[in-house]
Amino acid sequence: MTRIWELDFYSRPILDEAGKKLWEVAIAETVTTVAAPDSTFRYADFVTGDQVNSVTLQDALKTAIAEAGSPPDRIRYFRRPMNNMIRKACTDLGLPCQLSRRTVSLHNWLEERQQQVYASHPGYNPGPVAGVQMPDEAPQPLPDALRGDRWALVDLPFAALAEHGEWAIDFGEAFPLTGLDLPDETPIPGLIIFASRAMPIAAWLSGLEPAWLTYASPAKQLLLETGGSERWTLAALNVPALQQEAAQFTAAKQAAKGLHFLAVQADPNSDRFAGFWLLRELPLG
Repeated sequence: MTRIWELDFYSRPILDEAGKKLWEVAIAETVTTVAAPDSTFRYADFVTGDQVNSVTLQDALKTAIAEAGSPPDRIRYFRRPMNNMIRKACTDLGLPCQLSRRTVSLHNWLEERQQQVYASHPGYNPGPVAGVQMPDEAPQPLPDALRGDRWALVDLPFAALAEHGEWAIDFGEAFPLTGLDLPDETPIPGLIIFASRAMPIAAWLSGLEPAWLTYASPAKQLLLETGGSERWTLAALNVPALQQEAAQFTAAKQAAKGLHFLAVQADPNSDRFAGFWLLRELPLG
């Protein structure tokens, strides 16, 4: 089974004795099941601002690997401004890495640390985070060979996702649902792509690191966000009825705390998914 680590290396809302922001290396192992395991690997270490370089990150990764007992198969990281430093540190250690917004395990842990660690630190200094704003990429059209025959916006009750591990799925990925605190009947919206070439489409999507789906209302497009910054046009919504469906999808996604899904099937009567990804839109600031 592939072992993935999710990595962040960035400043935290904590000041050191000199009044400078502390930085932190944080690593959370990716969990791909809807039920959280009893334990999972995590690593965190604060560093001062003058230690922010690829050598420091390499040292932290070496320590994390020693604690874990073995290196990960690959590393995901979401912060584009830190791309060069993280990529150099990982490459120098022979660790495959990739920009990816599919970092739910890390996001959940950082939220916990915000409440349990940062806020209780004597140097805690809440306030806006000064970051580098990077523009969104223009959406790319899907290759013709990877377009489905048709698609549908649907929903499942939140309780149904507990059975995810029993479904027949060829490609895809999930994440733990603990902590969302959604009522069982909450509608979880999703998009199903139906295609005679379902398997090749699902395999291609798997390589893109699906992050989340969005409705770009000004452009009237349904977009798939992947990797660190890529965006793909899944459908042009040229009629009011489709635009209304997409608006309802967006509202349902917000009500479900960003939780939604993307699926690929050969046809509506199929008893298996060529692809199924749980998705969650995250505030990756």
